[in-house]
Amino acid sequence: MAGIKKKWLKLALRRRALIGLTLFGQIALTIFLIAGPGRNIKFFVWVLNIISVIVCIYVINKQEKPGYKLTWIFIILLFPIFGGILYILINFWSNPKKLRRALDKNISDSREAFYLSGNRLDELIDLHPEFITHVNYLQEYAGFPVYGNTRQEYLASGEAYFYKILEELKKAQKYIFLEFFILNEGLMFNSVLKILERKAAEGLEIRLMYDDLGCFFTLPPDFNKKLEEKGIKTFVFNPFRPIVSSLQNNRDHRKIISIDGKVAFTGGLNLADEYINVVERFGHWKDAAIMLEGDGAWALTLIFLQMWNLGAKTKDNYASFYPWKDNGIEHTAIGVADGFEAWGFVQPYADSPINSENVGEHVYIQIINQAKKYVYINTPYLIVDDNLLSALTLAAKSGVDVRIITPHRWDKWIVEITSRSYYRRLIQAGIKVYEYSSGFNHGKTFVSDDKIATVGTTNLDFRSLYLHFECGVLIYSSQTITAIKEDFISTLPICQEMTLKDCARNAIQRVTQDVLRVFAPLM
Repeated sequence: MAGIKKKWLKLALRRRALIGLTLFGQIALTIFLIAGPGRNIKFFVWVLNIISVIVCIYVINKQEKPGYKLTWIFIILLFPIFGGILYILINFWSNPKKLRRALDKNISDSREAFYLSGNRLDELIDLHPEFITHVNYLQEYAGFPVYGNTRQEYLASGEAYFYKILEELKKAQKYIFLEFFILNEGLMFNSVLKILERKAAEGLEIRLMYDDLGCFFTLPPDFNKKLEEKGIKTFVFNPFRPIVSSLQNNRDHRKIISIDGKVAFTGGLNLADEYINVVERFGHWKDAAIMLEGDGAWALTLIFLQMWNLGAKTKDNYASFYPWKDNGIEHTAIGVADGFEAWGFVQPYADSPINSENVGEHVYIQIINQAKKYVYINTPYLIVDDNLLSALTLAAKSGVDVRIITPHRWDKWIVEITSRSYYRRLIQAGIKVYEYSSGFNHGKTFVSDDKIATVGTTNLDFRSLYLHFECGVLIYSSQTITAIKEDFISTLPICQEMTLKDCARNAIQRVTQDVLRVFAPLM
């Protein structure tokens, strides 16, 4: 096994080196053509400057986040000759309109399937009218219905998640769908893979989708072929190519497991050993996930199928995967003994960078804006735009108890410096910021007022909020909300509360942070 892994690593590094050299060659050729010797160099400089001015006008008028606009205008001002061309290379080389049409088609084809369990909108609003704006936005506009009849289990650690997914995967009878950003060989992934191989041999349909860039250094280039040979249908999302293109930024950051459409998981965890603390990378790894059993699991199944059909360019009959199409008695029996109120309502949702609707950000902002007592947040990154920053600080200034837990040991030093640059303004507004002293806090959870919470894959940074494919589950009036809150409260004693004194920086550090914040939208 060690020899095979070493061979895979060599192949992977060879591929990465080739891609790096190709990208470098494109950049070098562009610079040579622009700045190289020639009698007409002054003419070309004028033309390129005019292009940069036109690009600036285009960027200013584009429907885009102000942070992105300012970053690109700053780059073009800093490099007036190269800046405009660079923007064109990155943003116009690809064809996002084609992808958008394909995504819209998948959404349209699957819309009716989301309602196979019925429509619970009116029921939730009758019981809890305070949630009307949350529910209406996600269901009536974004296209993600609310579900009752769903048992939820909050998993407050990678270890608990690992145990639970193995337990549930073994029960699969018809199909297993998996979608992850990172896969890495080791105890966690290999244990899951053994079950998948056994289930595939038994005749179940197994599909595995993973992001190429996320697995760039963890899997060999032909790993998907090896899985296909074992009966596991595999798709590598958005293969990384040596072409300067904005589409290379659009990664599949979702983490979904669906088992027969009856049980599904999502949250912050990938299938790699650091997530269950078998290996240590940044101290103790703190994470969170949610398991849905019942109608809500079907929604995560559809979200997976939408992405599979988008990437693999296939066309599934979505309704054919509905687990209760032949057995209504089994379906109606779920949760009846305890009553829907004890189970609560859930609203799984997804976010896509292909359209201009920032669903994940809007879910977060609505929770913050409508909080009356408290908002408790777990996030591994804290690089936010003015909208989220204003929402957070306004809530705190209005008397809401806003608390945020970030890591103390970070996975990227540049993200650490940039995230900490926001602390001072947050603390001055009355927000309590904590760093998880034991290591890396990778959970992505919001909980507010003992009434509403969300668990998902979306970080508080530009990439997650605007560039990646993400997903999550919004939870209403459920006992699960208490579990999420208690997990947050129990984590605080292991954290260091940050103060203004902790945020003190010398002149060089302040300048570094200011510069990094200018480029935050590109991180």
